[in-house]
Amino acid sequence: MIISMQKCKKPIALLLAAAVLAGCAYMGINTLRKQFFPRGYSEYVEKYCGIYGVDPDLAYAVIHTESGFDSNAVSHLGACGLMQLMPETFEWLRSKDSEGAQQYNDIFDPETNIRYGLCFLSIIRQRFGSEQLVIAAYHAGMGRVSSWLDDASFSSDGVTLHTIPFPDTEHYVKKVERTKRIYQTLY
Repeated sequence: MIISMQKCKKPIALLLAAAVLAGCAYMGINTLRKQFFPRGYSEYVEKYCGIYGVDPDLAYAVIHTESGFDSNAVSHLGACGLMQLMPETFEWLRSKDSEGAQQYNDIFDPETNIRYGLCFLSIIRQRFGSEQLVIAAYHAGMGRVSSWLDDASFSSDGVTLHTIPFPDTEHYVKKVERTKRIYQTLY
């Protein structure tokens, strides 16, 4: 059977048009997703991620999860700013910063909050190593994560957690990891 070129051109044109529309729709979806997963305050995130050796996608995921990029956010527990630093943690980090302690004294200032939030993530990473533990310690505290690692019902090797005993921390870890994967995919 011989098919004329005239008959083939129309279906091919329709397929090409459908492919172009699908590509535009995909680009539109990614543009829309980027509105929900922005890279706000990128000049500070990129600067301090470079200084402290933190993965920018993790930083954006933490900020997105903690405050939704609201620099004036305050949690019911009193955590403040973009990265939801507790005032005690903020003061502890400032006391370790001999050159910037006076300059960076407003917990709600975006640059200051990101600077110390990323510094804190770096300190936690140096102590625990794995990203899961870093995220858990950022949420529940380093002392709690250390105690979980020392408890055989949560850690069989003292290095990794097979169970996170706080449901809200377990949920937080999964949410940050999922959000980080979205940032990796979008950008």
